Amino acid sequence: MTCPRLVIAGTASNVGKTTVTLAILAALRKQGRRVQPFKVGPDFIDPSHHRAAAGRTSRNLDGWMLGADLNRAIFSRATADADLAIIEGVMGLFDGSSPVNDIGSTAELAKQVGAPVLLVIDGSAMARSAAAMVSGYARFDPALNVAGVVFNRVGSEGHYRLLKAAVEQETNVAVVGYLRPDAAVTIGDRHLGLVMAMEQGTGALYDRLAKAAADTIDLDQVESLAGLCGGMEDATSPFPSLQKRGKMGVRIGIAQDQAFCFYYPENLELLEAEGAELVPFSPIRDQSLPDDVAMVYLGGGYPELHGAALAANGAMRQAIRQFAERGGTLYAECGGLMYLTDGIRDFDGMRYEMVGLFPADAVMQRRHMTLGYRAATVAAPCILGGAGVTARGHEFHYSRLEPHGPLTYALTLADAKGETTGSDGLVRDRVVAQYTHLHFASNPHVPEALVASARLSHRAQTGRGGTGR
Repeated sequence: MTCPRLVIAGTASNVGKTTVTLAILAALRKQGRRVQPFKVGPDFIDPSHHRAAAGRTSRNLDGWMLGADLNRAIFSRATADADLAIIEGVMGLFDGSSPVNDIGSTAELAKQVGAPVLLVIDGSAMARSAAAMVSGYARFDPALNVAGVVFNRVGSEGHYRLLKAAVEQETNVAVVGYLRPDAAVTIGDRHLGLVMAMEQGTGALYDRLAKAAADTIDLDQVESLAGLCGGMEDATSPFPSLQKRGKMGVRIGIAQDQAFCFYYPENLELLEAEGAELVPFSPIRDQSLPDDVAMVYLGGGYPELHGAALAANGAMRQAIRQFAERGGTLYAECGGLMYLTDGIRDFDGMRYEMVGLFPADAVMQRRHMTLGYRAATVAAPCILGGAGVTARGHEFHYSRLEPHGPLTYALTLADAKGETTGSDGLVRDRVVAQYTHLHFASNPHVPEALVASARLSHRAQTGRGGTGR
């Protein structure tokens, strides 16, 4: 069965794609629909809001990082029990990793999964010009079906009628509604983007968005547009079965709190497929690691915003350091890397003591951002696999490392064009800490290697291959 699907794309960044997406997700959920959300591109923040609005885990689809087969496989798995799928785009509809083709763009993804496009336009300061804009977007790529338009930041019903009349007079694109400006549904932002959904407190934001969509967007028409989806090629995917293949279970501690909250769902599922039992813990609140863990996974997030709390929890910092020094398997990404250095210096210059596994400080910089796709290749055997193993991911951070001792790296990096960008992956014994967020589905041998390392290190410490739980 083909799941109806719709891509919500913007004419540019900051036109309100996320607001419109959340409003439609929440409103359809209120109507009893099982709506599966997705996000185009390597984003952790918007999917956290999708989950809060839709009540289902949102998943990333990405033309460069994953490719067509994996995108289709992830889409098919996630929508098996859904009534329809809503896919939020990234940047403008045609913006991707290149200015001369659609690789990594929302348009590319829409074509890969056969989804029509609902175009979001900031209508606050235009009238008939909207028709020219819609006409251009609808005709730019004949292989893409721009099927509908929704206007954001429209102050009145009268203004909306002008926009609707202009577009429908000059194009065959349906206009399905609008959202009014409303400060009460504005999600705060900071240096990495919007604040996470866990920081919203109650669900009042999503309730208000649901009501806004129900009042001024034709949700039946939105569903009708989703039903215009085309066929999708069968995915001959390298994505493995998620049946557990591990012979013996190992427990993996997953850092999950306000400081460490960036994880691709597939990363965790692929660890489970290798026989891992995932045990959440908080480096902010907990005084020790979970019992009998064979590996610790420190994801990205915002340790720079919680430096004082992380520094104050000396018991946890010591527990993690001792775990690594005993030969435990420890994998860290971005914020996790920062936590494993000697200290974090925040935007105001305040320094906080961290775990101290690597002789460097992570220093926040307001005016310097590192951003881009990365292909990471293992240069020397480590817990991620043997030399030559490659996986794809992305970097997005405002910190830099300030070394005060020797650092050894396990990975070499290349960008989306294949050009070398440097080294990554600080390595020490069975510890790898890197700025790059890897998507394990891009090479399932990586989670296999991590769990294998966890088993070996656990056996060396306890004389057992796993917990057997």
